[in-house]
Amino acid sequence: MVELSPLSPSFAARLTGVDLTQEIDDDTWHVVEAAHHCHPVLVLPDQTISDDQQVAFSERFGLLETTKPGTVGSGSKVVVLTNLDHAGNIVATSHRQILNGRANQQWHTDSSFKVIAAKASLLSARIVPQSGGQTEFICMRTVYAALPVALRQQVEGQVAIHDYAYGRGQIDPNLVTDEEREALPPVEQAMVINHGEGVKSLYIGAHCKAIKGLTWEQSRQLIDKLTAFATQEQFVYRHDWKADDLVIWNNRATLHRGVPFRSAEARRLMVRTTVAGDMSTLAAAG
Repeated sequence: MVELSPLSPSFAARLTGVDLTQEIDDDTWHVVEAAHHCHPVLVLPDQTISDDQQVAFSERFGLLETTKPGTVGSGSKVVVLTNLDHAGNIVATSHRQILNGRANQQWHTDSSFKVIAAKASLLSARIVPQSGGQTEFICMRTVYAALPVALRQQVEGQVAIHDYAYGRGQIDPNLVTDEEREALPPVEQAMVINHGEGVKSLYIGAHCKAIKGLTWEQSRQLIDKLTAFATQEQFVYRHDWKADDLVIWNNRATLHRGVPFRSAEARRLMVRTTVAGDMSTLAAAG
């Protein structure tokens, strides 16, 4: 029996009674789809799935992004997030995978550095550490609704520049390759997304570099102020991963970040599929 139970805060929920090792029928799919629509973060526990099964289920939500250059899984429909090499050994702390993991510990939304930003992500926990390594989420619809009037007026109608090299450069200026810079030039994104029915969300994150029409100082001051407001503890849901959890989140309505773990000692393997957006954020601007 499929059951939906709320997590805290209320934007996250757990959906049980779904078995993704089997092709789900249309009735079950409609339950999943409705739950995802209402809950920007949706947890499906006990999903012992393969990459192919994850891809097949993810494609129910829409076309999938192809993994960018410089990431494990490049050119495929999956992103492999791990501190392990191909033999299953833990890599050195200076390894590029570890640095990318540190970059993912910044508040961000997946693929905001693409012209058409991602719609959703699905992350499958294959191997999890005993402590640390959680993922924290923020509902940016809730944040937007709670913004002080003066701050909301400052951000309404604004367009931001999102830059992959800028976001990764906060961790290590040499982390981004020339190939990645060429493939992922800076793009424009709306700072407020209108989801319809009077619902809007704030759209920022680690790749949000500057704001069109403002000076660098003005841009950073406003972005930093918005980030500080959005990341208050009252808005955060922390997910404690268990092996075989599958978590689905709405990239256009949430921020997320990874929590550090002992990456030099504990093994971690996560597989992500990313549902491509079907319109630019500028077309969905508030």
